[in-house]
Amino acid sequence: MRDLINYIVFGWYPYLCLTVFLLGSWVRFDREQYTWRSGSSQLLRRRQLTWGSNLFHVGILVIFMGHFVGLLTPIVVFDTLGISHTFKQWLAIIAGGVAGVMCFVGITLLVHRRLFDVRIRTNSSFGDIAILLLLYAQLCLGLGTIYVSLQHLDGHEMVKFMTWAQGILTLQPGVAALIADVHPIFKAHLFLGMTIFLVFPFTRLVHVWSAPVWYLGRRGYQIVRSQGRHGVAVASSQGRRPARTVSAEYPR
Repeated sequence: MRDLINYIVFGWYPYLCLTVFLLGSWVRFDREQYTWRSGSSQLLRRRQLTWGSNLFHVGILVIFMGHFVGLLTPIVVFDTLGISHTFKQWLAIIAGGVAGVMCFVGITLLVHRRLFDVRIRTNSSFGDIAILLLLYAQLCLGLGTIYVSLQHLDGHEMVKFMTWAQGILTLQPGVAALIADVHPIFKAHLFLGMTIFLVFPFTRLVHVWSAPVWYLGRRGYQIVRSQGRHGVAVASSQGRRPARTVSAEYPR
């Protein structure tokens, strides 16, 4: 019975989560574009939001990239580069610990703001609160794995997770058995992480797909009022091109 549950959770459940994650996101974008947003509440308690959001997003991006590269990079690549499992384990503990603490402080501010400000809580949906608490629980589990990881610095436990994750994506049967004897906190961390992918299309997390990276290379503009006529002059922020005026008549 134990082996069956392990197979269902770590052999079958990942494919359910990935399918819902991809197809659900596509269907929502195709049919519910007006709900494709982060639902910002930045007009309320803006200072706390700024600190919490910045710390959370920086931390979570570092954690995500660390998991993505750490789990999905073939082991042969690390061996070719001469990176030992022990070094990789220490790197994950230190870098992940710093990013995790940063993210923990940020999400704590966001949870406090969301739950204890009456105006924000009133304007929050069940999904807004639920996904925030799910992320909070997942982050706490992730920080808890650091203590367990310090007990086996040889990195062999990490190799199990790498082999499992890569086996899931390459459709290799039987990889669930690799997770059978790992510490329960790792199992809980993996299960909750997959569950977040499962509920992803139904929450505000879909705004991740629309990250405005193109703004980094976008030319800035400044809108000013022209001096000689009733209109609006649109000037390039680079200051080299003459402003073009968009005429606008105002009632006298």
